[in-house]
Amino acid sequence: MTTNNPLAQLLTSVKAKTLTLIGDGAGNSTTANISDAEASRFLAQASMGATRAEMARVQSLGYAGWMDAQFALPQAQSRWDWLVVRGFSATTHRHSENGFDAASWCKLLNAPDTLRQRIALALSEILVVGIDGLSGGWRAFTAAHYQDILENNAFGNYRKLLEEVTLSPAMGEWLTYKGNLKANPASGALPDENYAREIMQLFTIGLVQLNLDGTPKLVGGVQQYAYRQADVMGLARVWTGWDWDFTGGNSATPDFQGRPMRQIPARCESGQKEFLGTAIPAGTDGRTSMKMALDALFNHPNVGPFIGKQLIQRLVTSNPSPAYVGRVASIFNNDGNGVRGNLRAVVKAILLDYEARNTVNNTSSFGKLREPMLRFANWARACNAISASGNWAVGNTSDPGTRLGQSPLRSPTVFNFFRPGYVPPNTAMGNAGLMAPEFQITNASSVVGYVNFMQRVVSNGIGDVRGDYSTLLPLAKNAQTLLNEINLVLAAGQVSTANLAAMAGAVNGMPVNSDAALNRRVQAALLMVLASPEYIVQK
Repeated sequence: MTTNNPLAQLLTSVKAKTLTLIGDGAGNSTTANISDAEASRFLAQASMGATRAEMARVQSLGYAGWMDAQFALPQAQSRWDWLVVRGFSATTHRHSENGFDAASWCKLLNAPDTLRQRIALALSEILVVGIDGLSGGWRAFTAAHYQDILENNAFGNYRKLLEEVTLSPAMGEWLTYKGNLKANPASGALPDENYAREIMQLFTIGLVQLNLDGTPKLVGGVQQYAYRQADVMGLARVWTGWDWDFTGGNSATPDFQGRPMRQIPARCESGQKEFLGTAIPAGTDGRTSMKMALDALFNHPNVGPFIGKQLIQRLVTSNPSPAYVGRVASIFNNDGNGVRGNLRAVVKAILLDYEARNTVNNTSSFGKLREPMLRFANWARACNAISASGNWAVGNTSDPGTRLGQSPLRSPTVFNFFRPGYVPPNTAMGNAGLMAPEFQITNASSVVGYVNFMQRVVSNGIGDVRGDYSTLLPLAKNAQTLLNEINLVLAAGQVSTANLAAMAGAVNGMPVNSDAALNRRVQAALLMVLASPEYIVQK
């Protein structure tokens, strides 16, 4: 990628617009007189996409009030139940992924609890499982159950989430500790170390010791490792003896993929387990050992800044200031009521923080590239897309040349579609040392593939998923008015006047003499905004 890339240039040069702030500087107060643009910008960070109706709710309730209302919403039908209702538990689907993509997209594009869906999606890119790496039967159900775990715990406690993730059949398969055996002195075989390494590196503490603000701790100017190979080996002994739970059934139905894995004592290491300064005594049973290990990891001082920073990156900005990370990590450590790991409080802290709500002092380093899945979801939400059949047949959107280059729970590796610390080489961002995770999947093929995919989606829908343009059609004769509305809802009004004028010129060259012609003007206006760098870069 070169410095001529317009998206890279924009992320480092776009000027922030003025936002009226009311609060205490830490985002602890609600905001009065929230403008349309402010409501839309908030929803870009807090939801799967803004709509006029949701913007009005933000304006009526305030930022904190809107989140409280979202926290209180009941969860819609689980992905697991969605698959069952539609017959995917029939044995003909045992060795397929049929239904999984539809169950995922149904939630992301349509569920009313849009904040919960956004957080669950963010968690799926931190606690990563990829359906294509699941080797057992009933892959659609295994992956759907894993997504349901993330959704169920999106506003819960990170410690509970860690345990449910650890015991999930999906993670057991994905990181190969399902069926993991204790050491065999005769053969020299040792327990599989995969989960022991990744739960530390990716899910809890990271590679280096951190200060509360997420900056590396230095000793003599040198970063310090958060763990060593001996810690990996000691922790690997904990993840032995876990396997599928076939209680009350067998693999002929998907039920075992929806139950936590069970402990088989004969396969579990019974000796002392040492890691990160923790010692689990010899003779401790496998389930107790697991809980003790998770407690030790969860209480490590790195977890708050390590997980907090990644959640900020997924929702708000790729390069949060150390002060922002520190404020969020402090809430992770103590939500104000002595509770550690309260994700509801963490989400509030991220979205109400001064740096998230402020645009007056935002620098060129503030913001993030909208990942392709979110761009598609933004269109669907803004245009009230529906699936007439209820089947949400969007399919797998992983192909970068013809689709989005990304699809729910289809990361190719445990390191997600993109790394949180990715710095694009040979760019202005790279030269400035700025992180831009989503740029790791941005290239000539994916940029063109996204535009072509969205052109088809905007014009014809996908499967039976169609956008509803009825509120835009009355504006279609006036290109500027039409584009202003689309810019406001989709891009929080951030597409420049000059670019809107150029777009209006293109739309004005299109006929207005029929309903079909007006519809084409709406489609053209939508596509141009969706393809604009000022939309693709979320500020």
